[in-house]
Amino acid sequence: MTTKVRFAQLVAAAGVGVAGIRAARRAMSGHRDEGDAARDRWLVVTVLRAPNEVVSDGSLPAPLAELGDLVEVRVRPAPGDKGTELAARLTRRGPTSTSARVEGEDPRQRVRTALREAKSILEVGEIVRPDAPPTTHPGPAGRLVSKATHIAQGEGRL
Repeated sequence: MTTKVRFAQLVAAAGVGVAGIRAARRAMSGHRDEGDAARDRWLVVTVLRAPNEVVSDGSLPAPLAELGDLVEVRVRPAPGDKGTELAARLTRRGPTSTSARVEGEDPRQRVRTALREAKSILEVGEIVRPDAPPTTHPGPAGRLVSKATHIAQGEGRL
């Protein structure tokens, strides 16, 4: 082997070693894992309504109320008096792995869907959904797009 190849292998091994040491330090210090960080993360939408219209009778919009004690909800005026911020975060742990996301079992998907539906109900009066499927192509690419669209309906973008 050449000196350059050996040096590159040495640098790669050192990088793996440093990453391992950092992971061990995090584990020993009680650092929270990704599941805890995901649970503590607030998901927020801005609703173009006044705060008193969002929680008019003291109750949350139906999609968020259905989640019950799975979420903690916060309602406050949006910056610049441009509506209301409706925020939610998980209160307990659930499966947050990639496979749980693909299978639609990630509780964060339910929170995102509930926020999106609550915003739609408050602003439009109903839950807005697309009319047509994204593709009708029967091939592998069409099936892939259909699966990705199905997953995205649970995930959405906030």
